[in-house]
Amino acid sequence: MAQLIADQKDINFILYEQLNAEELLTYEKFKDFSKKTFDMIISEARKVGIKEVLPTLADGDKQGVKFENGMVTVPESFHRAKKVVREADLTSTMEDPDWGGQGIPFLISMAIMEYTVGANYALSGYIHMGHGTGKMIEVFGTDTLKKLFLENLYTSRWSGTMLLTEPEAGSDVGAITTTARKNEDGTYSITGNKIFITDGEHDMSENIIHPVLARIEGAPKGSRGISIFIVPKIWVNEDKTLGNPNDIQCVGVEDKMGFHGSATCSMAIGSRGNCRGFLLGEENKGLAIMFHMMNEARLSVGFQGSTAASLAYLYALDYAKQRVQGKDLAAGKNPDAESIPIIRHPDVRRMLTWMKAHVDGMRSLIYYVALCLDQKENATDPDLRELSSDMVELLTPVAKAYCAERGFEVCVQAVQVFGGYGYTKEFPVEQLVRDVKIATLYEGTDGIQAMDFLGRKLGMKKGRVFKSLLDEMGKTIADAKEIDTLRSMADSLAKAVDGLGITAMGLGGAAMSEKYAAAFAHAHPFMEATGDVVMGWMQLWRALAAAKALEKKTRKKDQVFYKGIVNSARFYIEAVLPVALGRMASVQALSTAALDMDEASFG
Repeated sequence: MAQLIADQKDINFILYEQLNAEELLTYEKFKDFSKKTFDMIISEARKVGIKEVLPTLADGDKQGVKFENGMVTVPESFHRAKKVVREADLTSTMEDPDWGGQGIPFLISMAIMEYTVGANYALSGYIHMGHGTGKMIEVFGTDTLKKLFLENLYTSRWSGTMLLTEPEAGSDVGAITTTARKNEDGTYSITGNKIFITDGEHDMSENIIHPVLARIEGAPKGSRGISIFIVPKIWVNEDKTLGNPNDIQCVGVEDKMGFHGSATCSMAIGSRGNCRGFLLGEENKGLAIMFHMMNEARLSVGFQGSTAASLAYLYALDYAKQRVQGKDLAAGKNPDAESIPIIRHPDVRRMLTWMKAHVDGMRSLIYYVALCLDQKENATDPDLRELSSDMVELLTPVAKAYCAERGFEVCVQAVQVFGGYGYTKEFPVEQLVRDVKIATLYEGTDGIQAMDFLGRKLGMKKGRVFKSLLDEMGKTIADAKEIDTLRSMADSLAKAVDGLGITAMGLGGAAMSEKYAAAFAHAHPFMEATGDVVMGWMQLWRALAAAKALEKKTRKKDQVFYKGIVNSARFYIEAVLPVALGRMASVQALSTAALDMDEASFG
C-alpha cells in the first residue's frame, strides 16, 4: 500500500535513532510522557491527516475561497476537517495544558503536524495560526489578556493572524503608516490599511484575533516607534463573552497563482473611526515582540516546503511504481521485450533518489531545529542550552529559505516524473507546485533571509556561533570515519565543511569592508551553499545512525530500509554536494558584474 503525506518509518527513524527523542523524557517538563504516548498521538494524527485533512487538499484548489459583502467563505469540507482536528486535541500540542495544549515537546509536535498540517497547509492556517498569536500574548501580555484570549486561541475556537504588511511598507515594516491613539479606558483607537494578510477574514471561527503593528501618535519614526496591538474582530468582554463587531474589515482577497484555499486579505482598520485594540507589551517595542516569535514562524514556512516535498515525492514514487512505459535498457532493440514500470529507468531513478535525499534531509533539518527549541528551554546543562539557542538563531533562516526553495524544486521534479500527466489537473502534483511557491515569499523572501544570515547571523558572538556549527558537523564526520562504509562520504563532507568555513570568513570580511555591496550580492548563494552543506551533515548523520542499526537489525525489511538511508546519503554527498563546492568558489570570487551593470543595460 502506498504511503501518503509522510514516510512514517522515516519519521520514527529521525525521532528515535538519529535525534534520540527519548532523552527529552528526562526533562522535568516531559517526565509524565513516554515513547508509547508519543507514538499513540503521532498515530492518531496520521489517521486524522489521511482520512480527514488530505481529502480537502483538492477542494481548496478547485473551490478556493469566496469573498462577498466583506465576508470570506472557505470550502465546506474544511469545516469538518477542522472539527475533527480540534476534537482530537491536535491544535497546539506543545503548549501548556492549563491553556488548552498538551505540553508535548516541540520535536514530537513537528511529527504530529507532518500529518495534520502537511496534508493541507491552506487549511492548517485556519486551525493553527491562533497558536502564534496566542504565544505572543502568553509571553508579553498581561494576565487580563491571557485570560481573555489564550485558551480560545490555543484550542482553535478562535483564529489568529499577523497584520504587518501595508501597500507602501512590505518587508520594510519600519515604514508603516497605521496609527494608534490612546483612549481614556486604556485601549487604543487604530486606523490604517494592511495587505497580504493570511486568513484575515473567514467563516471557520467565531472570532479572529489580529496582532496589528501600528505607530502611536508622537512615537519616533522608523522601526523604533512601532508598537503591537491585539485587535479582535469581535470585541471580547471582561467575562470572555463576545460583544459588538470591531471596526476591522476585509475589503478584498487576492487572486493568487496557487494556495487558493487560503484567504489572502486586504484589511481596512478603523475606516469608521471605531477600531479598538489592546497594547501588547510596552509602547514602541512592537518589532522586538514580533521578532521574538519570528523563529517559530519562519521554521513553519520551511516546514511548509518540506511537507509539500514529502507529499509530492510519495505521489511520484507511487506513480513510478505503477506506470508501465518503455523497455529495459538491457533489452536493447528486442521487440518482444516487456515494458517495465518507469521506476526501473535510470533517469527516473535519478530523479526519485534526488527527491528522496532532499525530502529526508529536510525533515531531519527541521526536526533538528525543533529539538534545539526544546533543549534551549529545558536542558539542565547550561552549555547545551546555549548551543541549542545558538543553533536555532543561526539555522532558522537557512531552514526557512532552503527548505522553501528545495521543497518547490522537489514538487517540480514530481511533475517531471509524471511526465505530461503531471502537468494536468488530473493528478495532484501540479497543485503542489503552485501552492508551495508562496513559501519562498512568506515571512520575508529568501533574499531577505540571506541578507539576515550574512548581516546578522554569521557574525553572532564574533563568529563563534558559526564556528560551533562547523564543530558540530565535524563531530559527526569524525564518528563516521570510524565506519569503513562511511569513510569516503565523511571525507567528502569534511572538504565541503572546510570550504564553507573559508567562504564564510571571506564573505563576512567583505561585508564589513568597502566591498559590502558585492558581499550582499552573494548572500543568497552563500546561504544556499550553507544549506547544501548542512543537508550533507544531516545525510551523513542519518547514514551513521543507519549503519549502527544495520549491525543489529537482521530482518530483510529492516536491512532494505537502513541501506536505503545510507544510499540516499551516498547519492547526496556524491552527486549533489559537489555542486555546493562550485557555488562556494563562485562566492569566493566575489564577482561584481551584477553591480557594474548600468541600469539601462538591463533593457
